[in-house]
Amino acid sequence: MIRLAILAFLVASTASAQHSHTHTAEEKTLIAPLEPGQGAFAAIAEIVTILRADPDTDWNQVDIGALHQHLLDMDDLVKLAEVTSWDIPNGARFKIKTTGPGGGAVQRMVPAHAPVLAGETGWFSQVDIGGDEVTWTVTSPENPRAIRALGFIGLMAVGGHHQKHHLGMASGQMVH
Repeated sequence: MIRLAILAFLVASTASAQHSHTHTAEEKTLIAPLEPGQGAFAAIAEIVTILRADPDTDWNQVDIGALHQHLLDMDDLVKLAEVTSWDIPNGARFKIKTTGPGGGAVQRMVPAHAPVLAGETGWFSQVDIGGDEVTWTVTSPENPRAIRALGFIGLMAVGGHHQKHHLGMASGQMVH
């Protein structure tokens, strides 16, 4: 919400700046980049800011390295996972290789996310691990089209738990 307000302010300021090249001190203060850079770095910077602002942070438990590894896994999963998918009654099935550059991320993330997806959506979500692949089956009699449309990466992104999970991971409160 704050970003939208700042963005609206910046757009308005830019439009008015085309007519007048002077800015007030307030305008100069508010015109600043919002993102600290690359996505993983931005996520870490956001978590570090939250941890530093919280007087109850237990610095003995903080593990930014664990969050960093998880964010690398997320990147590998999105960019490198080798996925084959097909429609099944009421949903989809995915075979994801656990070998190759994205294989470790697949092994760590898919089995951990499957029950979270089920809990957040009520959909059947089952992972079977065997050989050099993970098989993930997701079904719902009410939502098969949504499951198929989301596909593997969309299903991995479902849920509002990611930010809380990242904060918990960095603060030593949870892992998956």
